[in-house]
Amino acid sequence: MVLTHTTAHQYSHPFPTVTLAYFLRYSSPQLNPFAAHVLSTDTISSHVDPETQRLHTTRIHLKKSRMPGAVFKMLPGSVTGGNGGDKASYILETSVVDIKEGWMQTESRNLNFTGILSVVEQQNFKLPAENMASQTDVTTSVIFRSRLGEKIRGKFGQAHQEGGFISGIIGGWGTKGIQRSIESVASTKTLDQLGKSRDGMRLVLERIRNNGVIGVLETLRRERQRQSLGA
Repeated sequence: MVLTHTTAHQYSHPFPTVTLAYFLRYSSPQLNPFAAHVLSTDTISSHVDPETQRLHTTRIHLKKSRMPGAVFKMLPGSVTGGNGGDKASYILETSVVDIKEGWMQTESRNLNFTGILSVVEQQNFKLPAENMASQTDVTTSVIFRSRLGEKIRGKFGQAHQEGGFISGIIGGWGTKGIQRSIESVASTKTLDQLGKSRDGMRLVLERIRNNGVIGVLETLRRERQRQSLGA
């Protein structure tokens, strides 16, 4: 089963500024309080293609994560580990930026919890069709896919035949019903997070506008220096 949500919005800032804000959005909770759940960000690779002059970057983010409680209530402890969903979640982010043509494409996907739910977020940043240099259009698509019903049926096939908890779930909902329920619950939470993510981007953009790029980078440098001395 697959569930997809697509939204479109516009930032009232030039494309180069929006791309910079995207890369800085997890740099500091002081810069972006909406990103306080991000524990760390590491760049795996970053290079400019010599032919296309496009910047290719791969990063991994470690975030505080809690799978929606409603999802865990659906599942036996043997599947969830009995942890209530409290874990750190690794997110793999890839991006391609073409400054000359004025577009950036990004993709983020979870690296754990995939046995329960896979969430892939794809974003396309570009100049508006009217070529208004002071604005940037963004289209966001989030794809939810759960194979858990099939996993449960395969792992607990014997329990299904003999009756019991798993049999009750599958018998009552069916494999597709389990998948749809998980995808629906997760999509509701994710759509709320997307709104917070846009608010965080707007806040970073306003701080770049008010303080300038150098000012923002200098603030981040001083903050990291204080953290280093404190450690």
